[in-house]
Amino acid sequence: MKTTILLRQVTIGDDVRTLIEKKIKKLDKFFLENAEATVKLSKKREIEILELTITASGSIFRSEIEGPSYCHAIDTAVNVIERQIRKNKTRLEKRLREGAFLDGGAYAPFEDVEEETEFKIRKKSFDLKPMTAEEAIMQMNLIGHEFFVYEDQETEEINVVYKRKDGAYGLIETHK
Repeated sequence: MKTTILLRQVTIGDDVRTLIEKKIKKLDKFFLENAEATVKLSKKREIEILELTITASGSIFRSEIEGPSYCHAIDTAVNVIERQIRKNKTRLEKRLREGAFLDGGAYAPFEDVEEETEFKIRKKSFDLKPMTAEEAIMQMNLIGHEFFVYEDQETEEINVVYKRKDGAYGLIETHK
């Protein structure tokens, strides 16, 4: 797996870089060689933030961990990714490395995680109204949701605005 480490206004030593790469290497047993891991390291006040994103065979796995050090955060981040894989193993088997789920294989040393075999989906329908991103954010805040789907007034595309953990807003633009 190709690993990229991005530093956001922080510096790390070679020992931390080596540790992060070693921990991510544990996930190689699940992925084919074309998988890519991106680790973003940043710091907010005294809290170190590690964001691990793995892209493989059309799937994206992501975990974001805040903690006292990157060394502790990488362990937790790798465990979160492993848990995501185990929870969805039936759906992922065709996309991941062959044999990753055999007895005595990748899951033997980990605690049992109940596989999610069925998603409970609550359907909702509504009419899309053309509006600006600012109007969509206002609507989202008025109904108390974390995201809002709307039709962009200028482009007539379906977009999504969402509230980020840092209090800012995000915009996802779609294109046909």
